[in-house]
Amino acid sequence: MENQNIEYKESWRDEYLKWVCGFANAQGGKLYIGIDDKGNVCGVGNAHRLSEDIPNKIVALLGVVADVNIRNRDGKDYMEIAVAPSNIPISYKGKYYYRSGSTMQELNGVALQQFILKKMGRSWDDMVHERATVDDLEREAIEFFLRKGIQAGRIDPSEANAPTMTVLQNLHLVDDEGHLKNAALLLFCKTPGRYFTGTEFKIGRFHSDIADLLSQEMIECSIIQMADRVVRMLKDKFLTMPIHYEGLQRIETLEVPEDALREILYNAICHKDYFGPQIQMRVWDHHVEIWNDGELPPAITPENIEKVHASYPRNKNLAFAFYKAGFIESWGRGWKKICDGFLAAGLPKPTIESTQGGVLVTFQRNNVNLSKQNPIDVQNVAVNVAEELTERQRIIIELIEKGVVDNVAQNVAVNTKYLSEKLNVNRKTIQRDMAHLQERKLIQWVGPAKGGHWEIIKGG
Repeated sequence: MENQNIEYKESWRDEYLKWVCGFANAQGGKLYIGIDDKGNVCGVGNAHRLSEDIPNKIVALLGVVADVNIRNRDGKDYMEIAVAPSNIPISYKGKYYYRSGSTMQELNGVALQQFILKKMGRSWDDMVHERATVDDLEREAIEFFLRKGIQAGRIDPSEANAPTMTVLQNLHLVDDEGHLKNAALLLFCKTPGRYFTGTEFKIGRFHSDIADLLSQEMIECSIIQMADRVVRMLKDKFLTMPIHYEGLQRIETLEVPEDALREILYNAICHKDYFGPQIQMRVWDHHVEIWNDGELPPAITPENIEKVHASYPRNKNLAFAFYKAGFIESWGRGWKKICDGFLAAGLPKPTIESTQGGVLVTFQRNNVNLSKQNPIDVQNVAVNVAEELTERQRIIIELIEKGVVDNVAQNVAVNTKYLSEKLNVNRKTIQRDMAHLQERKLIQWVGPAKGGHWEIIKGG
């Protein structure tokens, strides 16, 4: 039966050298001549001539040596061409083929580039960028990396003020001539999108379905700082920070375990395939999804990822920098740490799956403000009709309360413009929501028409 390593052909044609090429570029395989698709031997009448011609053509056109043998079943001769996997890329008439499953694929563009790099034992982040210079890097990002590495005990404190070029050399991010590698630009360039596509982190807040987008943000920065920026944005806008008191001290803790969340972010950023689209985070009422381009390594599956396994970094230079900064380990323990963190917080373990050419991680929220049993409660606001509000209107109430506390002292008005910018929707939409909230006697305008601000009507 045909599979990834076996192909049947009833007779020989020179075009089948593509299959030999594809097997050599993949895991090897066997091509049988004189057998039909069902595995029945139909035989070949010129087996001895083919046993001489085929090896010569393989060597001449592909540059590889294959074992070509004559086999016999039920008195019929057939050919077995055994192809070993090659450790270098093999082409046929200038084109590269790859056996995937039971199909033969011609590699082009990005797929071809990735294939050749992998065969050469290199990763994309290790390639030199000819146009970039050290002046394109941000010293602030370098210093952020050094601080984190020193705090983690993985960088000596004496290197706190190390020159940028010294840091790059220690991280193997420059070649012998001092040219920057792609990893250097991703890690320390303020806007890596100037050089590469898909370097941003996209966050969207959804309610009932994918078409119900309430707000969104796009974060672009050096990827060494990206997890910090994402967590800050989640705290400010997308996730809740339930308040409790320890004695007289007011404590605000993120609704999900922050260390485990950061581990998820570090993995998504560090292991992303930077040929693909942005990392995408969808925040729903009761769960969060994070998708990054780039499939799991072949040896790791969603079923065995919690078991002890080796580390398989897609981007070796990025992984080394993240390790030195104290962000990740190098023992393949990241997913177990994530699961343990959520279980310790009383939440289910996150799930992981391979989908759409990438990795999707889903975890549950502990968002009491959105549970049906506990409608939103913002400092005793009169929300006896809160269940009638839309998700965006609920968020508006929270933003008004937070905005008044955070911004009035700084003379920043919590007005329609402020809310429109925060929610990334047009002002007419905000005005309609505000009118509804006024009708429900949940908010009021305080101060003059120009220069005033919105406040919540407190409950008794």
